[in-house]
Amino acid sequence: MTRILITFLLMICIQSAWGQTDITLGADVRWDAHSLIFGNKRVIPAMGEVHYSRIPADEWQEEVMKMKEGGITIIACYIFWNHIEEIEGQYDWSGQRNLRSFLEICKEAQLPVVIRIGPFCHGEVRNGGIPDWVFTKGCRTRSEDKLFLSLTERFYRQIFTQVQGLQWKDGGPVIAAQFDNEYRGRGSYLMALKDIAKRIGFDLPFYTRTGWPELSSPVPFGEMIPLYGDYADGFWDRSTKEGAGDYYKAFNFHEGRSSTAIASEQLTYDANGSQEKVSQYPYFTCELGGGMMTSYHRRVYLYPEDAYSMAIVKLGSGSNLLGYYMYHGGTNPEGKLTYLNETQRTVATNYNDLPVKTYDFQAPLNEFGQRNPHYYLLRKLHLFIHDYASILAPMEAVYPNPQDIRQGDDSFLRWSYREKDGSAFVFINNYERFQDLKAKTGVQFEVCGAKFPQKPITIPAKTACIFPVNIDGIRYATAQLVAHREGKIYLQQIAGIPTEIAIEGKVMKNVKPKGLTAPVYKNIFLIDAETAGKLFLKEIENKKQIATIKYNKEREAAPSRTITIGANKAAEEPSDADFGKAATYTIELPTDHNGLLCIQYYGDCARLYDGDTLLDDNFYNGREFQYGLWRLPASTTRLTLRILPIQPDMPVYFPREAGIKEMGEEVKTITIQYE
Repeated sequence: MTRILITFLLMICIQSAWGQTDITLGADVRWDAHSLIFGNKRVIPAMGEVHYSRIPADEWQEEVMKMKEGGITIIACYIFWNHIEEIEGQYDWSGQRNLRSFLEICKEAQLPVVIRIGPFCHGEVRNGGIPDWVFTKGCRTRSEDKLFLSLTERFYRQIFTQVQGLQWKDGGPVIAAQFDNEYRGRGSYLMALKDIAKRIGFDLPFYTRTGWPELSSPVPFGEMIPLYGDYADGFWDRSTKEGAGDYYKAFNFHEGRSSTAIASEQLTYDANGSQEKVSQYPYFTCELGGGMMTSYHRRVYLYPEDAYSMAIVKLGSGSNLLGYYMYHGGTNPEGKLTYLNETQRTVATNYNDLPVKTYDFQAPLNEFGQRNPHYYLLRKLHLFIHDYASILAPMEAVYPNPQDIRQGDDSFLRWSYREKDGSAFVFINNYERFQDLKAKTGVQFEVCGAKFPQKPITIPAKTACIFPVNIDGIRYATAQLVAHREGKIYLQQIAGIPTEIAIEGKVMKNVKPKGLTAPVYKNIFLIDAETAGKLFLKEIENKKQIATIKYNKEREAAPSRTITIGANKAAEEPSDADFGKAATYTIELPTDHNGLLCIQYYGDCARLYDGDTLLDDNFYNGREFQYGLWRLPASTTRLTLRILPIQPDMPVYFPREAGIKEMGEEVKTITIQYE
């Protein structure tokens, strides 16, 4: 099936799945302490990060539609300066760097866009996106240095050539802009960036900044909404041990918005210091970990439950915008002078060694657009926040249990509720990454005058869910509200928890799912988890076909290289020269390039080449090394795979899934997956 036909079918499916959105391009937009308001209606968006310049332009339309299909209602993207002006004065807005074309696709899809315009972005890009040549000018970057601001203004003017006519006021998708990223200095610098943008012609409904770390002096209230985040694990942590860092805190409900886990290799946090008062701003996230990259020294392996559990916790802690970083992975574009990945050897943002090409991020939509399991897990939350935004948004969070916990604390059930005017949602999370939290017995809730269920129940291990109280005529239910469409209410049965529904003076116990064919009571339908994740989604019938292909080992690896420790005290990734001594395999390709190449291997790291051209790379963490063959020229018949072996006592964190037991490297299988 051609990509054009797939995109057309996706558009039909999405219209069926989502119907009329509450976010209309050009509508009046305002915000208050609770949420965004479009027209007169409160909305709780799902915002997904995707980097257009990390995806080939001919894939944009299909991938944007997949994001919308997954329930994303706002797109966020960095605009990396060195992707555009790697060579001073030479601006490249062509091909996959063509911001205007990407924005026009988002407009067609009726998806608002938050542009994160730097000048510093990070995003695991070389120098955080600031071109090398800027550092030769003798100015102080990320400051009110007049020369640096003048260079930034020149870049902003270039961005405006792409954005002009596509701002929200023009009926375009660009709804907001973020200035710089993870900035800790004076708020006057961020205001200087905003003043430059407005002078050029940026005129947007609102502006944002990252809410971490705390600024040394604030920006005036209302000028920029601070956005927050959290991650289940981090490639940036200096430790090479499992479960290191403060990431465990993301799995417990708490009132504070800041996380001490983000960017912990470069930023410090004063846990006891004063925090900027943010209660008058809505609680939004822009970097809730949809996945995680692998760095050379730390090969993080994410689970679907990680992202889902964190999202439940954030909603239950009062967040009214779920912003995922990343929602869609990508591949670094070709640099004109250098590779464009972050490494310890660059002049700035030299905290970690990242892969040269891949930026898969183990996201809901991966590097090549494949839907990972948490795509569907999160989708049912997006249905929920879409349909119940007006009820949920003004609700205040209540925390019945301790908010400050130790790692693996299993002494109580983690739950919270949000309530207003006698209605509530109960949020439950009995999951923490790497911790085997036990099932909680004898559980009953007492919320808004309802004590339920009638008899205590057990909350199974790894359960994360949401129960309604006095919502849509339901007194309470031990099932998760998913959607309310065309007068029908959809509840998901939670595995291991008997479904009890109290409604209209009746209590129905041990209710069994009847699926979408029949209601369990009047207009109430009870469905299972898989159906909930795909509700209203008329999926294209994709019968995956797997074909094994031939490969041949051409050369053994040379003796082990010396792994050096870089400037920021982490193991350094191998160089091009090191891969010249790697074990080498040739892969014979079929003439049909529409499939996904899947390489199961064991080793330190691997690279895939078409002749001398580096296509993609992989830091081994137990997952497959994948590549979308449709990106190849039709004439390509053979690829070269190079693998460096595992060495003894490597100063590297490998997850348990990598199965590190011995030295060496090997290819286990190479297949092509067709859909």
